Amino acid sequence: MSDKEAIISIEKSIRYISVHVKSHGREILKEYEISPLQFVALQWVDDKVGITIGELSNRLYLAHSTTTDIVDKLENGAFVKRQKYEKDKRIVLVLMQDKGREVIKEVINKRISYISDITSHLTEEEKSMLPDVLESILDESERRSDG
Repeated sequence: MSDKEAIISIEKSIRYISVHVKSHGREILKEYEISPLQFVALQWVDDKVGITIGELSNRLYLAHSTTTDIVDKLENGAFVKRQKYEKDKRIVLVLMQDKGREVIKEVINKRISYISDITSHLTEEEKSMLPDVLESILDESERRSDG
């Protein structure tokens, strides 16, 4: 296999694995009546202690008004809350609530279970190498995204 063919295969594998992992985790969302896009927003809120709707809309690549609608629904469902920033009362932060953390935890646990199942056929050596290889690829991806 040529280098180009290998890269094409890697891209396809990562894309398909990502879809399958997401799909298994999303089964939980039905229980909470939360959409996949709302869940992505919830993850961004969880990743940062206090995020503005503007920052969130940039991360989601959505219009500010669309992001506001998503936050409204998440707030109505008690997944997040809005709070004025103490240092500048003009700024409103979106903060995670316990119910939001619970959903994320359940989805991640479901994903972890799925990944455990689909990697169970790997040898111990392959299992021990995989996290380092993936972490290296992730680090390089993030390094290039930051620039």
